[in-house]
Amino acid sequence: MSGAVRVAAVDLGATSGRVMSGRITTERVEINEMHRFPNGAVRARGALFWDVLGIHRETLSGIREVARTGPLHGIGIDSWAIDYGLLDRDGQLLGSVFSHRDSRTDGVAEKVVAELGARELYATTGIQQLPFNTLYQLAAARGTAALEAADTLLLLPDLLGYWLTGVPGAERTNASTTQLYDLRTDDWAIELCRRLGLPWGILPPLRDPGSVLGPLLPDVAHEIGAAPDVPVVAVGSHDTASAVVGVPATTGDFAYISSGTWSLVGLELDAPVLTEDARAADFTNELGIDGTVRFLKNVMGLWVLSESLRSWSERRYADVGLRSLVAAATDFEPLRTVVDINDPRLLAPSTATDPMPERIASLAAEAGEVVPHSPVAVTRCIVDSLAVAYRRHVRTAAELAGVPVEVVHVVGGGSQNELLCQMTADACGLPVLAGPVEAAALGNVLVQGRALGADLPGLPAMRDLVARSYDVRRFEPRDGADWAAAERRVG
Repeated sequence: MSGAVRVAAVDLGATSGRVMSGRITTERVEINEMHRFPNGAVRARGALFWDVLGIHRETLSGIREVARTGPLHGIGIDSWAIDYGLLDRDGQLLGSVFSHRDSRTDGVAEKVVAELGARELYATTGIQQLPFNTLYQLAAARGTAALEAADTLLLLPDLLGYWLTGVPGAERTNASTTQLYDLRTDDWAIELCRRLGLPWGILPPLRDPGSVLGPLLPDVAHEIGAAPDVPVVAVGSHDTASAVVGVPATTGDFAYISSGTWSLVGLELDAPVLTEDARAADFTNELGIDGTVRFLKNVMGLWVLSESLRSWSERRYADVGLRSLVAAATDFEPLRTVVDINDPRLLAPSTATDPMPERIASLAAEAGEVVPHSPVAVTRCIVDSLAVAYRRHVRTAAELAGVPVEVVHVVGGGSQNELLCQMTADACGLPVLAGPVEAAALGNVLVQGRALGADLPGLPAMRDLVARSYDVRRFEPRDGADWAAAERRVG
């Protein structure tokens, strides 16, 4: 690489989106937030949709800002997984893009599993049974006008990339999350689709992370003020794939927790774990870059806390900012109340008639726990319950994969939550290294950089560059609370 590589990294979350500028030299990788915008599902006629055209508009605004402030050598997009748009034969979007939190998939997973068999489904796809997996969304859409008219299915980052380049496709790390990908053949699970009567012909060509989709369309380049030959790169477009790239280099075998709206708790392996024990434990196998596999468990994550904060704010509670609540919760009695943070009743957005804090209280009452009533008590309950879940799943992942774990890396927004990081260290009995916060954006930038000529031959080189560029905080485990008993209380 001669000189610095500067790129735009579009990093989309379920509650907000950011466009970052990324700069890579032989010594450092740097990112700067150029544009942030709110995101969230929109309810219409009883269904929950993403404002995908609004996301596209804000993406263009952010890329325009990156291009305005310096050279632009590439663009990459990562986002949450599973959700998709349908295109007609003219390449136009058919209807709105459903949110995975819409209720249309209620009860569908059980019917599909009955048709295919749980063991065969897991042996083929290796995916955790989540009720909103893409497979179940498509099964729920059987017989609808949109699915019958569809020519192409594009997952969200691929849809946005298509609007930038006109080139359809599916990046493998994201495709592997859908429960439509055959890990044994590294291709779409077409036979599963046939057996379910799903139109497998709409699944687009697969592409590897680091491949170039193509240059910008002329009208897009003109709109954002960029050169028409700027390439769009298929990064690890599932944000967790990018986030694990952004884990800084360390010594010893590590587990990771990508802590944001969801918490993804697991290990990086060389091959999937498709055993019956892994299926029974409901672990997932998703592809990473350079032939790696992310063997992990999806945990509800900070969604529960952010939805509680939104509920309290709407009811005009005093002192319900995240920092003040976490600070107050730090002095609250630990493990006073723990609940199953993965209970499906916590999936749907908080509403005025079904607020998230009351759901937490209801779960506590059902389990015979002390019912939390104040925002501080609910916050402490959420943090402790997350730590209990992390403890269980880090241990289980290590046992199932036969891999020792010496340290836990926490990346993403949750790495800023000192209480959660300390409780995770205490619960797991392992040191926690917290940061960087923007791991997904860093992974996005690094994969682009390598595709554009940066000397980053593999994951070790990428992680070494992150370690030289960003500091992490270390939390040592402390004795005291009985985490084993708390785990038994959750069941």
